[in-house]
Amino acid sequence: MSETTSATRRRLHRPGLALQLAFVLSLAILPLGLISVYQTYKLIEERQSLSGSALLEETQQAVAVARNVISAAASTAETLSITIPAVRDTQETCDAVLARVVAQNRDFVFAGYVDSELGLVCNSDNSLDVTGLDALEDEILRPEPGLFVRSFGFLAGRATLNVTVPVMEAGVFRGVAWVSVPLVDLNAALKRAAPDVELVLFQPGGDVLATENFTDDRRSVLPSDRALDTMAMRGRHTFRGYNRAGALRDFAVAPIVEDEVFVMGSWAPRHRGLLVTSYAETLALYFPIFIWVIAIAVAYVGVHRLVIRHIRRLRSWMRLYAQGQTDFANARLDNPPLEVEYVAEAFRAMTERLGEQDRRRQEDLEEKTVLLREVHHRVKNNLQLIASMMNMQIRATSNPGAKHLLRRVQDRVMALSAIHRYLYMARKLSMVRADKLLEDIIEQQVALGSLEEAGHRIAVSTKLDPVEITPDQSVPLSLMVAEAAINAVKHCDVDKDTDGAWINIALQEASPGVIGLSVVNSRLKPEGEPSRPEGTGLGSKLIETFVIQLNGKLDTVEEDNRFELHVTFPLAWPKEGDDDDDD
Repeated sequence: MSETTSATRRRLHRPGLALQLAFVLSLAILPLGLISVYQTYKLIEERQSLSGSALLEETQQAVAVARNVISAAASTAETLSITIPAVRDTQETCDAVLARVVAQNRDFVFAGYVDSELGLVCNSDNSLDVTGLDALEDEILRPEPGLFVRSFGFLAGRATLNVTVPVMEAGVFRGVAWVSVPLVDLNAALKRAAPDVELVLFQPGGDVLATENFTDDRRSVLPSDRALDTMAMRGRHTFRGYNRAGALRDFAVAPIVEDEVFVMGSWAPRHRGLLVTSYAETLALYFPIFIWVIAIAVAYVGVHRLVIRHIRRLRSWMRLYAQGQTDFANARLDNPPLEVEYVAEAFRAMTERLGEQDRRRQEDLEEKTVLLREVHHRVKNNLQLIASMMNMQIRATSNPGAKHLLRRVQDRVMALSAIHRYLYMARKLSMVRADKLLEDIIEQQVALGSLEEAGHRIAVSTKLDPVEITPDQSVPLSLMVAEAAINAVKHCDVDKDTDGAWINIALQEASPGVIGLSVVNSRLKPEGEPSRPEGTGLGSKLIETFVIQLNGKLDTVEEDNRFELHVTFPLAWPKEGDDDDDD
């Protein structure tokens, strides 16, 4: 039973036809989808590459002015590093040379010479405040060319890009030649060069030299996931990503002063020439998904209309048939395929044949039930006739012993008659209500039929639970109860000091599938001669025989004031094909 249930559950958990079809179609479309996605991905890569190449070219062209300014400042500083050793001893001459350099190039705002002791020996403008150089010792006093950005008080508070070149004499570091370019002019040049490109000049260490908007937010145009020093190490390259403001941008990085200054340009991704637009690109990327959804939807609608709805209709017919409806002659499907119509026709033919068989079987069953009831009725009448004849014989017999024996036989015959009377009147023949059957037998045999032999009044109490048994078990159980009850009446003594004799009979389900019967009667321990009549022991032997027929177990308990008989037997089930009901 459990294996059948588990198999049914496995079948119910299988995917339906629509899901299986969706899976098969998905496998069929998968190669086309992968090819389409791959081609779209390559197209996107190509577009990104072209957009990056265009940005790199635009960036290099846009920083041409800044490159020229920085290169001019570096060349001038390098020239001054050679010239200064010849004029530094005369401050007026040195100042005049530096002032002429600044005057001749409008991109410069300051030029000077700082010795190795961090002293400003000469400069282009003696009116400037030259204090505060100690804070710039690391940037200024370096034995190699360098660039740095600072805002100095002696340069009228302006931010500048400063270029330094070491001054060497006979291999000895004597100081640096210093040229300053105002950042405001450099930033303006970047802004004018390419309005649609955000430009940033930076050093390999990651310091920003100039931007179009050199404010506190100047780093918002930088990539959010890459550092400037890392980009400088890679040299010339392009990539796509998000800036620190959260906008998607194309980035291009290129050196403008070898190993000293780099430029980074960025703009929104561009679509040029015959390249696909962003909308078309998205459509191409998701085209396989659209095809899959449409194919699944069309397949589902088709399968549902051609197959599933007809199968569900057939299933509803089967459920109605399982519930008892058998007339499907007029049941029709709504324009089904020919194959499904064959199935429906086969179902209608099957139900018609099974219905005819059920009708014949019901007629045979009714006829069988009527005959069986008639048999029980005739047997009951014959047994009652025999009991009446025996009663006549009892009255005609003067021998007390013979009367007693005849009455015992009569009691057994009446017990059998009670069984057949119950079976004749019962609505259900496959199972017998043991409590009702035993109640009739006890009332007839104990409460009425045998009290006159006991010579005293007996209180009979019963506790019979509603228990169903098979007819095969009803005969030995009824006869056993009759014998036990008659024996209890015969041996039920009473003490004059007590309220009276009593008999308790109980029937209940001791455990699942096991029935228990108990017959307990009062007794009086004999003193001297026994007061109980001697018997042949036939009743006890019959009880043991009936217990064996029930496949049960018999236990008896004798005490001073009571006698107990306990029987337990397994409950039998009706055989396949027995009658269930007689409505």
